[in-house]
Amino acid sequence: MFTALLDSCVLWPSTQRDFLLSLAFEGAYRFIFSEAILMEVEANEELKKIDRGMDPDKARKIARHLAEQMRSSFSDSIVTGWEGLEGTYGLPDPDDEHVLAAAVVGGAGSIVTHNFRDFPAAKIPDGLTIISPQDFAYETVSMRPDLGVAAVLAMSLRSGQQYERHPPEYILDSLNKLYGMDAATALIRDLL
Repeated sequence: MFTALLDSCVLWPSTQRDFLLSLAFEGAYRFIFSEAILMEVEANEELKKIDRGMDPDKARKIARHLAEQMRSSFSDSIVTGWEGLEGTYGLPDPDDEHVLAAAVVGGAGSIVTHNFRDFPAAKIPDGLTIISPQDFAYETVSMRPDLGVAAVLAMSLRSGQQYERHPPEYILDSLNKLYGMDAATALIRDLL
């Protein structure tokens, strides 16, 4: 099983986050992250909720709950001891050094991000690739399409816990429309 670190920008959009983490939960890959990444996710989730008109206290509570869920669901995925490498790579944005450091310490083969500009190939250690969430989803699902199906079915079941249940086709359509994951979802559709 390969290991991937998901950058906070990939974990911010909720349906994309749910899909990528569901793939990990099903065993399609090993997801790793650091507390620094989780803090960014929590802060961005809170701001997203507030920007959409939610009461700040409620937004903070929901964001905190999300972070706690990620910690408990993936407790063996939290990378520690990366701090000594932070600042040693010379990335264009020093704020991204912690992402690369955690990926190296955690033994990741990939960093999944939208932020290619701040992870130039010349600065990335050998054996580590920078990949978009769309390409990562496709590569992951292409290796185990059955786990892609399991991830979408699990998302569908969870969707009915608080709101109206979303059928698998709705989730696949959302992944296409919102996140451009057409290649990955086509593989899943073939098995549904």
